[in-house]
Amino acid sequence: MITLNIEKTFGFISKENVCAYEKQVKEAQDMLENGTGLGNDFLGWLHLPSSITQEHLNDLKATAQVLRENCDVVVVAGIGGSYLGARAVIEALSNSFTWLQEKKDAPVILYAGHNIGEDYLYELTEYLKGKKFGVINISKSGTTTETALAFRLLRKQCEDQRGKEMAKKVIVAITDAKKGAARVTADKEGYKSFIIPDNVGGRFSVLTPVGLLPIAVAGFDIEKLVAGAVAMEKACGKDVPFAENPAAIYAATRNELYKNGKKIEILVNFNPKLHYVSEWWKQLYGESEGKDNKGIFPAAVDFSTDLHSMGQWIQEGERTIYETVISVEHTNHKLQVPSDEENLDGLNYLAGKRVDEVNKMAELGTQLAHVDGGVPNLRLTIPALDETSIGGLLYFFEKACGISGYLLGVNPFNQPGVEAYKKNMFALLNKPGYEEASKAIQARL
Repeated sequence: MITLNIEKTFGFISKENVCAYEKQVKEAQDMLENGTGLGNDFLGWLHLPSSITQEHLNDLKATAQVLRENCDVVVVAGIGGSYLGARAVIEALSNSFTWLQEKKDAPVILYAGHNIGEDYLYELTEYLKGKKFGVINISKSGTTTETALAFRLLRKQCEDQRGKEMAKKVIVAITDAKKGAARVTADKEGYKSFIIPDNVGGRFSVLTPVGLLPIAVAGFDIEKLVAGAVAMEKACGKDVPFAENPAAIYAATRNELYKNGKKIEILVNFNPKLHYVSEWWKQLYGESEGKDNKGIFPAAVDFSTDLHSMGQWIQEGERTIYETVISVEHTNHKLQVPSDEENLDGLNYLAGKRVDEVNKMAELGTQLAHVDGGVPNLRLTIPALDETSIGGLLYFFEKACGISGYLLGVNPFNQPGVEAYKKNMFALLNKPGYEEASKAIQARL
């Protein structure tokens, strides 16, 4: 079970003040459950895990199997919540070096549509030449520039290389149920398609087909992933007492730290496989809370790597930060430090110890140093890097985010600020319908 320890925040904030949030948290939970708060048309994620049917999972697994049997490479085309959740889970569960091995148990999963880098897209299309590849196109509208541009390139290449019939088999659309360019294309071309529910925003969509299909294609057990999320849905339920509810305590603690001048939260891992979980988390909290000139800034580091780059700033920089550390209790493999007769590196004192023991002491030593340096620490312990634990972790962060946003007094489920760059970009590119905006922006340049 995932556990949260906030003991290392006391001294910066008090336990009494965190517990004083109980009433506000209850109100936030009620607003989520009853749909009476801001953004209440985007609450489909709240009980999503427990509502997923076996029939739905079987459909996803069957589609994943078609892609696995017919593709050496599958490109996931999406941006933001349309790819970060899938990538977070796949990278957390994958062997770090599978992509270098000639014999593979699953297609290589690559990503596109999350940038407009010409070199990136050129190199991707070059790599795919001669490859048996498929595409999972993830877009509610089908017109998001980054994803639509990548899909246009990939679809043409897939049809040219593999023929229209095979392309129809290995291109899957995950999009709106009824409307939008991606829906029209999927229906016209006869692609297998899955629906992004109207009431689930992109950053909360990892347990919809948006995340589940790519994760299944990569060879991971989506039933266990969902089961982990279901267990956490219960553990963070509205009737679970405040003192026993990890999502409630996390939301209250971070808001109390924020009130006391801790404006930046750094998500820390000591396992490099969790890097993209941090990237997913940054979108979840940044897009949910960063509005109305409010919000904790979400940052992330990979330790001990970044102790040799960001460690100095964290230890002695401006004291506006706190850390939330994801600690993995059990590793999936064992590796011991060997003895060396010459001992030139001075590491014989570690001989016979497991590498994870060294890592855990680095984790503990870092926590003590940072707390001593004025950085409050929360520790989130997950049992292992497996589907059940990761499913629970994702839901924990989602539920805490909903509560935390309401405590902060913002709408956690919209993202009006995301549109600003798009309008300017369309005007600069002379997109039809943006003529007046184009004239106005040209006058500013």
